[in-house]
Amino acid sequence: MKFSFQRWLGILIKEFIQLRRDKLTFGMVIGIPIIQLLLFGFAINSDPKHLPTVSVVAEPGPMSRSYLAAISQSGYFDLKGDVSPKEAERLLASGEAQFAIHFPVGFEKDLIRGKTPSILVETDATDPMAIGGATSVLNKLGADVLAPDLPGRRLTSAPLLELRLHRRYNAEGITAYNVVPGLCGVILTMTMVMMTSLAMTRERERGTFENLLATPATPLEVMTGKIIPYVLIGLVQVTLILLAAYWLFHVPMVGNLVLLYAVILLFICANLTLGITFSSLARNQLQAMQMTFFFFLPSMLLSGFMFPFRGMPEWAQWVGNLLPLTHFLILVRGILLKGNELALLWGHIWPIVAFMVVIMLLGLKTYRKTLD
Repeated sequence: MKFSFQRWLGILIKEFIQLRRDKLTFGMVIGIPIIQLLLFGFAINSDPKHLPTVSVVAEPGPMSRSYLAAISQSGYFDLKGDVSPKEAERLLASGEAQFAIHFPVGFEKDLIRGKTPSILVETDATDPMAIGGATSVLNKLGADVLAPDLPGRRLTSAPLLELRLHRRYNAEGITAYNVVPGLCGVILTMTMVMMTSLAMTRERERGTFENLLATPATPLEVMTGKIIPYVLIGLVQVTLILLAAYWLFHVPMVGNLVLLYAVILLFICANLTLGITFSSLARNQLQAMQMTFFFFLPSMLLSGFMFPFRGMPEWAQWVGNLLPLTHFLILVRGILLKGNELALLWGHIWPIVAFMVVIMLLGLKTYRKTLD
């Protein structure tokens, strides 16, 4: 049979009509490239600046102020003020501060007398990529900043000060310590949302959904009944990942494992709730998969798993804070690497709880509509 341009044109038009009718697929074809372009072009930055920094100044003076002003003007540090050593420890542990700069007693006197005082710089190294640029700036500053105030020291070749960098929670800057715990959240997000989003749509396609609707089960009973088996699957997945992290990658586990599993359980429930809501909204398994991909892409790029969270602009961080994976990464790294307790974790637990409650209410409302 010869090639018919008319038949070919008919098939082409039919395909465009089908594509226009399937709004979710059409939106995915157009939306995904635009989202990727915007995120990679505007939101992703591997050299973060404006990192929250606190100072611990034992004896305030003009030279310590000059040094702090210089590092602030570099753009890499946002100074949050002077704090006590104990408060600096708390801020580093909670993740509210990335750097803590300690000026010792007699700092200015030693400079004037020609001695070489040491400045201790503590940094939260759970994400080694996030502190690389700022650390290099610190190494370049120092002599250049203080030399104008010490004209007599220009005649000597001795360094004006010594910078002692203390990488907290990941002294060797091992990337696996940051990536492997984060993989717990990424794998759970991908598998939990995907599996549950296919649950109800699969029943609808197989024709068993009508039987479920005919039962006296309430929407809450149906949703929780479908979630529980996947909770157990998620816990098995996490256990395998943690065992591999400990035995293969030697990731330190200094925190409370009971608290860790409680946080993991909460995160699993949040993802399963989202998946079952997707399942209620989608009409078939393809739509459920597409919805999952729409959620998974920003979760990967804006949560701080692939790129430093503080390197993103403010609007991207605002979007990232709406995603449960962003908070889970901070929680799991805080427990495993820092040994954080519940009091330091609560600030990242309640956003996951709020996310789960909102999504569950949306899912229940959608399910009732389905019953109608």
